[in-house]
Amino acid sequence: MKIIIVGYDKMFSNLILGTLESQNKIVGVFRHERVSIHPFFLFFKDIFAPGKDLSFLKSLKLNEIKARSVNSKEFYKAVLKLNPDIILVGSWSEKFKKPIIELPKIGTINCHPSLLPKYRGPNPYMRVIMNGEKETGITFHLMDENLDTGPILWQRKIPIVQGFAGDTGESLKNKCCIAAREEIAKLLNAINNEMIIPIKQIEKESSYYPQISEKDILIDFDKTSQQINALIRALSSWQPAYIPHRNTFLKVKNIRFFENKTKFHTDKYKPGLILKKNKKTLWVLTGDDKIAKITGLSVFGKFGRLITPFYMSFFVKAGDICR
Repeated sequence: MKIIIVGYDKMFSNLILGTLESQNKIVGVFRHERVSIHPFFLFFKDIFAPGKDLSFLKSLKLNEIKARSVNSKEFYKAVLKLNPDIILVGSWSEKFKKPIIELPKIGTINCHPSLLPKYRGPNPYMRVIMNGEKETGITFHLMDENLDTGPILWQRKIPIVQGFAGDTGESLKNKCCIAAREEIAKLLNAINNEMIIPIKQIEKESSYYPQISEKDILIDFDKTSQQINALIRALSSWQPAYIPHRNTFLKVKNIRFFENKTKFHTDKYKPGLILKKNKKTLWVLTGDDKIAKITGLSVFGKFGRLITPFYMSFFVKAGDICR
Protein backbone atom coordinates (compact mmCIF):
# COMPACT_ATOMS: atom_id res chain seq x y z
CA MET A 1 0.00 0.00 0.00
CA LYS A 2 0.99 3.62 -0.53
CA ILE A 3 0.95 5.70 2.65
CA ILE A 4 1.18 9.44 3.41
CA ILE A 5 2.12 10.18 7.04
CA VAL A 6 1.22 13.45 8.75
CA GLY A 7 2.42 14.43 12.21
CA TYR A 8 5.19 15.61 14.48
CA ASP A 9 7.61 14.52 17.18
CA LYS A 10 7.86 10.97 18.56
CA MET A 11 4.49 9.66 17.37
CA PHE A 12 5.29 10.88 13.84
CA SER A 13 8.71 9.24 13.74
CA ASN A 14 7.51 5.96 15.26
CA LEU A 15 4.65 5.65 12.78
CA ILE A 16 7.14 6.24 9.96
CA LEU A 17 9.48 3.55 11.27
CA GLY A 18 6.65 1.08 11.86
CA THR A 19 5.27 1.67 8.36
CA LEU A 20 8.69 1.14 6.78
CA GLU A 21 9.13 -2.06 8.78
CA SER A 22 5.77 -3.27 7.46
CA GLN A 23 7.14 -3.16 3.89
CA ASN A 24 4.49 -0.68 2.81
CA LYS A 25 5.56 2.35 0.78
CA ILE A 26 5.65 5.87 2.23
CA VAL A 27 4.97 8.16 -0.75
CA GLY A 28 4.88 11.41 1.21
CA VAL A 29 5.28 12.97 4.65
CA PHE A 30 4.00 16.25 6.07
CA ARG A 31 5.62 17.70 9.18
CA HIS A 32 3.94 20.09 11.60
CA GLU A 33 6.55 22.85 11.25
CA ARG A 34 5.06 23.53 7.81
CA VAL A 35 1.89 24.62 9.62
CA SER A 36 3.26 26.20 12.80
CA ILE A 37 6.09 28.32 11.32
CA HIS A 38 5.77 30.92 8.54
CA PRO A 39 7.47 29.76 5.32
CA PHE A 40 9.90 32.72 5.33
CA PHE A 41 11.21 31.89 8.82
CA LEU A 42 11.05 28.14 8.24
CA PHE A 43 13.32 28.50 5.19
CA PHE A 44 16.13 29.91 7.35
CA LYS A 45 15.38 27.61 10.29
CA ASP A 46 15.70 24.56 8.06
CA ILE A 47 19.12 25.77 6.92
CA PHE A 48 20.66 26.99 10.17
CA ALA A 49 18.72 25.17 12.91
CA PRO A 50 16.81 22.22 11.43
CA GLY A 51 14.34 20.53 13.77
CA LYS A 52 14.41 16.87 14.76
CA ASP A 53 11.59 15.96 12.38
CA LEU A 54 13.35 17.44 9.33
CA SER A 55 16.66 15.78 10.19
CA PHE A 56 14.85 12.46 10.64
CA LEU A 57 13.01 12.76 7.32
CA LYS A 58 16.21 13.65 5.47
CA SER A 59 18.03 10.67 6.98
CA LEU A 60 15.39 8.38 5.48
CA LYS A 61 15.22 10.34 2.19
CA LEU A 62 11.45 10.64 2.35
CA ASN A 63 9.40 12.82 0.02
CA GLU A 64 8.26 15.89 1.95
CA ILE A 65 4.99 17.56 1.02
CA LYS A 66 5.25 21.36 1.02
CA ALA A 67 2.03 23.10 2.03
CA ARG A 68 0.72 25.51 4.69
CA SER A 69 -2.10 23.30 5.97
CA VAL A 70 -3.59 19.84 5.57
CA ASN A 71 -6.69 21.64 4.32
CA SER A 72 -4.84 23.78 1.74
CA LYS A 73 -5.09 23.47 -2.04
CA GLU A 74 -1.38 22.63 -2.15
CA PHE A 75 -1.82 19.65 0.15
CA TYR A 76 -4.95 18.50 -1.71
CA LYS A 77 -3.12 18.58 -5.06
CA ALA A 78 -0.10 16.77 -3.60
CA VAL A 79 -2.31 13.98 -2.23
CA LEU A 80 -4.14 13.66 -5.56
CA LYS A 81 -0.82 13.30 -7.37
CA LEU A 82 0.59 10.74 -4.90
CA ASN A 83 -2.69 8.76 -4.93
CA PRO A 84 -2.24 7.10 -1.49
CA ASP A 85 -4.23 4.21 -0.12
CA ILE A 86 -4.04 5.67 3.41
CA ILE A 87 -3.23 8.97 5.10
CA LEU A 88 -1.84 8.11 8.53
CA VAL A 89 -1.92 10.82 11.22
CA GLY A 90 0.22 10.86 14.37
CA SER A 91 -0.20 14.03 16.47
CA TRP A 92 -1.68 17.05 14.72
CA SER A 93 -3.20 20.39 15.70
CA GLU A 94 -5.53 21.02 12.77
CA LYS A 95 -9.00 19.63 12.23
CA PHE A 96 -9.08 17.73 8.93
CA LYS A 97 -11.85 18.76 6.54
CA LYS A 98 -14.01 16.23 4.72
CA PRO A 99 -12.44 16.64 1.21
CA ILE A 100 -9.02 15.68 2.61
CA ILE A 101 -10.34 12.86 4.80
CA GLU A 102 -12.02 11.26 1.79
CA LEU A 103 -9.07 11.52 -0.62
CA PRO A 104 -7.22 8.23 0.15
CA LYS A 105 -8.54 5.03 -1.43
CA ILE A 106 -8.98 3.25 1.92
CA GLY A 107 -9.21 6.10 4.42
CA THR A 108 -7.54 8.59 6.71
CA ILE A 109 -6.43 6.92 9.95
CA ASN A 110 -5.47 8.67 13.17
CA CYS A 111 -3.39 7.22 16.00
CA HIS A 112 -4.77 8.58 19.29
CA PRO A 113 -2.89 7.87 22.55
CA SER A 114 -5.81 6.69 24.67
CA LEU A 115 -8.38 3.91 24.72
CA LEU A 116 -11.13 5.66 22.80
CA PRO A 117 -13.86 6.65 23.34
CA LYS A 118 -12.27 7.62 26.67
CA TYR A 119 -9.91 10.57 26.89
CA ARG A 120 -10.62 12.26 23.62
CA GLY A 121 -8.73 15.52 23.26
CA PRO A 122 -5.17 16.87 23.10
CA ASN A 123 -3.56 15.79 26.39
CA PRO A 124 -4.36 12.17 27.25
CA TYR A 125 -0.80 11.44 28.46
CA MET A 126 -1.20 14.00 31.24
CA ARG A 127 -4.87 13.48 31.98
CA VAL A 128 -4.76 9.72 32.63
CA ILE A 129 -1.97 10.16 35.18
CA MET A 130 -3.66 13.12 36.85
CA ASN A 131 -6.86 11.07 37.15
CA GLY A 132 -5.09 8.05 38.66
CA GLU A 133 -5.90 5.66 35.81
CA LYS A 134 -4.22 2.24 35.90
CA GLU A 135 -4.15 1.78 32.13
CA THR A 136 -4.32 3.71 28.89
CA GLY A 137 -3.47 2.71 25.34
CA ILE A 138 -3.38 3.65 21.69
CA THR A 139 -6.28 3.64 19.27
CA PHE A 140 -6.12 3.63 15.48
CA HIS A 141 -9.40 4.95 14.14
CA LEU A 142 -10.86 6.20 10.89
CA MET A 143 -11.07 9.97 10.94
CA ASP A 144 -14.29 11.89 10.46
CA GLU A 145 -15.02 15.62 10.65
CA ASN A 146 -15.06 15.60 14.46
CA LEU A 147 -12.15 15.05 16.85
CA ASP A 148 -11.33 11.47 17.89
CA THR A 149 -14.84 10.19 17.17
CA GLY A 150 -14.38 7.95 14.12
CA PRO A 151 -14.83 4.15 14.03
CA ILE A 152 -12.13 2.14 15.83
CA LEU A 153 -9.86 -0.13 13.79
CA TRP A 154 -7.24 -1.30 16.30
CA GLN A 155 -6.39 -0.83 19.97
CA ARG A 156 -3.67 -1.84 22.40
CA LYS A 157 -3.77 -1.44 26.17
CA ILE A 158 -0.77 0.02 28.03
CA PRO A 159 -0.39 -0.21 31.83
CA ILE A 160 0.29 2.97 33.79
CA VAL A 161 2.65 2.82 36.76
CA GLN A 162 1.11 5.05 39.44
CA GLY A 163 2.54 5.90 42.87
CA PHE A 164 5.32 8.26 43.93
CA ALA A 165 7.90 6.75 41.54
CA GLY A 166 5.39 6.08 38.77
CA ASP A 167 5.10 7.11 35.14
CA THR A 168 5.53 10.71 34.11
CA GLY A 169 3.73 12.31 31.20
CA GLU A 170 6.89 11.94 29.13
CA SER A 171 7.55 8.29 30.03
CA LEU A 172 3.95 7.40 29.21
CA LYS A 173 4.22 9.21 25.88
CA ASN A 174 7.33 7.14 25.08
CA LYS A 175 5.42 3.93 25.89
CA CYS A 176 2.54 4.93 23.61
CA CYS A 177 4.81 5.91 20.72
CA ILE A 178 6.77 2.65 20.92
CA ALA A 179 3.48 0.73 20.99
CA ALA A 180 2.29 2.66 17.92
CA ARG A 181 5.41 1.60 16.01
CA GLU A 182 4.79 -2.04 16.93
CA GLU A 183 1.07 -2.01 16.18
CA ILE A 184 0.96 -0.07 12.90
CA ALA A 185 2.59 -2.96 11.02
CA LYS A 186 -0.05 -5.35 12.40
CA LEU A 187 -2.84 -2.97 11.43
CA LEU A 188 -1.57 -2.43 7.88
CA ASN A 189 -1.14 -6.18 7.43
CA ALA A 190 -4.70 -6.75 8.60
CA ILE A 191 -6.00 -4.09 6.19
CA ASN A 192 -4.05 -5.72 3.34
CA ASN A 193 -5.76 -9.00 4.17
CA GLU A 194 -9.19 -7.38 4.54
CA MET A 195 -9.50 -8.51 8.15
CA ILE A 196 -10.59 -5.20 9.72
CA ILE A 197 -14.18 -4.36 10.67
CA PRO A 198 -14.48 -0.74 11.93
CA ILE A 199 -16.29 -0.52 15.27
CA LYS A 200 -18.44 2.50 16.03
CA GLN A 201 -17.51 4.32 19.24
CA ILE A 202 -20.04 4.17 22.07
CA GLU A 203 -20.85 7.79 22.87
CA LYS A 204 -22.21 7.14 26.36
CA GLU A 205 -18.78 5.78 27.33
CA SER A 206 -16.87 8.74 25.90
CA SER A 207 -14.97 11.46 27.73
CA TYR A 208 -13.25 14.58 26.44
CA TYR A 209 -10.54 16.68 28.08
CA PRO A 210 -9.44 20.05 26.63
CA GLN A 211 -6.00 21.61 26.63
CA ILE A 212 -4.31 21.86 30.03
CA SER A 213 -5.34 25.21 31.51
CA GLU A 214 -3.81 27.54 34.09
CA LYS A 215 -6.14 26.05 36.70
CA ASP A 216 -4.88 22.53 35.98
CA ILE A 217 -1.26 23.37 36.83
CA LEU A 218 -1.99 24.86 40.26
CA ILE A 219 -1.35 22.60 43.26
CA ASP A 220 -4.44 22.19 45.42
CA PHE A 221 -3.26 21.23 48.90
CA ASP A 222 -6.77 20.10 49.84
CA LYS A 223 -5.92 17.03 47.75
CA THR A 224 -3.92 14.05 48.97
CA SER A 225 -0.17 13.65 48.60
CA GLN A 226 -0.84 10.92 46.00
CA GLN A 227 -2.99 13.27 43.93
CA ILE A 228 -0.48 16.12 44.17
CA ASN A 229 2.33 13.75 43.19
CA ALA A 230 0.26 12.56 40.21
CA LEU A 231 -0.10 16.15 39.03
CA ILE A 232 3.66 16.76 39.25
CA ARG A 233 4.42 13.52 37.37
CA ALA A 234 1.81 14.21 34.70
CA LEU A 235 3.31 17.63 33.94
CA SER A 236 6.91 16.42 34.21
CA SER A 237 9.31 17.54 31.42
CA TRP A 238 6.68 19.74 29.77
CA GLN A 239 5.20 22.10 32.30
CA PRO A 240 6.02 23.08 35.89
CA ALA A 241 3.35 23.10 38.57
CA TYR A 242 2.70 26.23 40.63
CA ILE A 243 1.72 27.07 44.19
CA PRO A 244 -0.74 29.94 44.59
CA HIS A 245 0.41 32.33 47.32
CA ARG A 246 -1.41 35.59 47.94
CA ASN A 247 -1.44 37.42 44.58
CA THR A 248 1.41 35.56 42.94
CA PHE A 249 2.49 32.04 41.97
CA LEU A 250 5.55 30.06 42.97
CA LYS A 251 6.99 27.65 40.42
CA VAL A 252 7.80 24.23 41.87
CA LYS A 253 10.95 22.34 40.90
CA ASN A 254 10.95 19.47 43.40
CA ILE A 255 8.45 18.12 45.90
CA ARG A 256 8.70 15.25 48.39
CA PHE A 257 6.22 13.99 50.96
CA PHE A 258 6.74 12.93 54.56
CA GLU A 259 4.61 11.57 57.38
CA ASN A 260 3.36 14.26 59.72
CA LYS A 261 5.11 13.29 62.97
CA THR A 262 4.99 16.79 64.44
CA LYS A 263 2.32 18.50 66.50
CA PHE A 264 0.71 19.76 63.30
CA HIS A 265 -2.43 17.82 62.42
CA THR A 266 -5.40 18.58 60.22
CA ASP A 267 -7.83 18.78 63.12
CA LYS A 268 -6.07 22.02 64.10
CA TYR A 269 -4.37 23.09 60.89
CA LYS A 270 -5.81 23.46 57.39
CA PRO A 271 -4.37 21.89 54.22
CA GLY A 272 -2.18 24.42 52.42
CA LEU A 273 -0.79 25.77 55.69
CA ILE A 274 2.90 26.70 55.50
CA LEU A 275 4.35 25.01 58.55
CA LYS A 276 7.91 26.16 58.05
CA LYS A 277 9.97 28.02 55.46
CA ASN A 278 13.41 29.25 54.57
CA LYS A 279 14.72 31.19 51.56
CA LYS A 280 14.52 28.18 49.23
CA THR A 281 12.10 25.69 50.79
CA LEU A 282 8.52 25.41 52.05
CA TRP A 283 6.97 22.73 54.25
CA VAL A 284 3.21 22.62 53.53
CA LEU A 285 0.41 20.50 54.96
CA THR A 286 -1.59 18.36 52.51
CA GLY A 287 -5.18 17.13 52.56
CA ASP A 288 -4.20 13.68 53.85
CA ASP A 289 -2.13 15.11 56.73
CA LYS A 290 1.24 14.65 55.02
CA ILE A 291 3.95 17.27 54.86
CA ALA A 292 5.08 18.38 51.42
CA LYS A 293 8.69 19.58 51.32
CA ILE A 294 8.94 21.87 48.28
CA THR A 295 12.32 23.01 46.99
CA GLY A 296 13.67 24.96 44.03
CA LEU A 297 10.93 27.57 44.23
CA SER A 298 10.87 30.65 42.03
CA VAL A 299 8.36 33.46 41.56
CA PHE A 300 6.43 33.31 38.31
CA GLY A 301 7.41 35.96 35.78
CA LYS A 302 10.22 37.29 33.62
CA PHE A 303 12.35 38.37 36.59
CA GLY A 304 11.12 35.64 38.93
CA ARG A 305 14.50 34.15 39.77
CA LEU A 306 15.94 37.53 40.66
CA ILE A 307 13.15 38.52 43.03
CA THR A 308 12.54 35.08 44.58
CA PRO A 309 15.00 35.47 47.54
CA PHE A 310 13.46 38.85 48.38
CA TYR A 311 9.90 37.52 48.05
CA MET A 312 10.60 34.41 50.15
CA SER A 313 12.27 36.47 52.88
CA PHE A 314 9.69 39.23 53.26
CA PHE A 315 6.35 38.02 51.86
CA VAL A 316 6.18 34.31 52.69
CA LYS A 317 5.57 33.42 56.32
CA ALA A 318 4.90 30.29 58.36
CA GLY A 319 1.16 30.28 58.97
CA ASP A 320 0.25 31.50 55.48
CA ILE A 321 -2.28 29.41 53.54
CA CYS A 322 -1.45 28.48 49.95
CA ARG A 323 -4.69 28.70 47.96
